[in-house]
Amino acid sequence: MKGLAAIILLSLFLQSASGQFSSKRAAPRNPNLGSCLQGTSDCDVSALNPDELKQISQASKKRNLESCMLGSAVCDPARLSDSDMKAVQVARYQRNRERCSIGSANCDPLLLSPADVAVVQKEAFRRNFERCLTGAPSCDPVRLSTAEAAQMQAAANRRNLERCLSGSAMCDPTRLSQAEAASVKAAMLRRNRDRCVEGSSICDPLLLTSSELHEVRSEMDRRNRASCESGLVSCDPLQLRDADRSAAVAALRNRNLEACKRRLPSCDPANLTGPEMAAVAAASQQRRTRTQESRP
Repeated sequence: MKGLAAIILLSLFLQSASGQFSSKRAAPRNPNLGSCLQGTSDCDVSALNPDELKQISQASKKRNLESCMLGSAVCDPARLSDSDMKAVQVARYQRNRERCSIGSANCDPLLLSPADVAVVQKEAFRRNFERCLTGAPSCDPVRLSTAEAAQMQAAANRRNLERCLSGSAMCDPTRLSQAEAASVKAAMLRRNRDRCVEGSSICDPLLLTSSELHEVRSEMDRRNRASCESGLVSCDPLQLRDADRSAAVAALRNRNLEACKRRLPSCDPANLTGPEMAAVAAASQQRRTRTQESRP
């Protein structure tokens, strides 16, 4: 029993010692040292020992190198070593070359090598040519070659033809060829014919051919007949033919009969015939019967 008790006591002692060691190892670092390593304003360098000052110096140099590599305004080139200075210059050159390649306003072409200047100029000419092909306001036609200028002119003519074919107000008819002008005129006549068939207010009947006038007239008669049969305010009874007028009158009588059967305000009993009046009376009797049957 004594041996067992001794083993238990030894085990407890070892666990306690291990816990104390772990708590010491996990103790938080000096907050001031952390602030100095991060370069914050609450760092107190007077409270640091020589080893900590050495760590702070290395961390500061590392941050300065990173700032210089990124081209930051807080970079201090005087603190760079010779090898770091070369790396920073390489990074700076690459950033400037990339800006020049994309046409950035921050590009400094004086820092480029002759080979890179040629590449950047070629890329700038390509971007300008693409802008000219699309008709961009930033196009500089002076920088185009003879072949590129011809392509730009052809693209501009195509865009103008498309605008003219669609009836755009930006169409310039003076730039059209004879064949293009004929196509544009045919497209304009088709649009006018479609507007006239649809009953548009901007239809110009003077531009229609005889067959188109007949087609437009037939479509107008059809729309007017449908309006009259539906009782719409757009109906013009004076434009109806005899057969269409009879159909419109029959449709009007049917609508009036249904309105009277349903006791609608639009019912005009003066327009009912004897059989129609009887049908209205029968509908009223049916409603009264249903009402009486529904009462308890």
